[in-house]
Amino acid sequence: MKTILVPLDLSPAAVQVCNAACELARRVDGRLILMHVVPPPPVMLSDVYAFDAGQLTELTEVAGKTAARSLRALDRHCGKRGVRATTVQRSGAPVAAILAKAVSARAAYIVMGSHGHGAIYDLLVGSTTHGVLMQAPCPVLVVPPVSRRQARRG
Repeated sequence: MKTILVPLDLSPAAVQVCNAACELARRVDGRLILMHVVPPPPVMLSDVYAFDAGQLTELTEVAGKTAARSLRALDRHCGKRGVRATTVQRSGAPVAAILAKAVSARAAYIVMGSHGHGAIYDLLVGSTTHGVLMQAPCPVLVVPPVSRRQARRG
């Protein structure tokens, strides 16, 4: 049975990414690992206000609990489509965590979404998908975003 790693940002596009991963899993007799990486909260400092360590820890915990609920819902979604999935959640830098999981799980494929923000956004913010594509130990299937026109028809 082939392992398919499915890193998810838990945006509305996550269901579309899971659907593509489920289709691949059925075709290759695979199982899914649904993964979410909770990035560290940005540290914002100003003359007026700065987060303390307790607040940053609380923000991270809330993000983790919300992500866990979303992952469980996506796990059930895959189950309804007849595909076995497990969930994993990590904290830290998304690209590094995804690549490490792909290696440790011996993933045959990685299926992930692309928001299609554009070059300027990727330059300023970075692209997790691009980072994974450049270093992945296995083939990567990138699921494009649904256009507004497709969403209306869908």
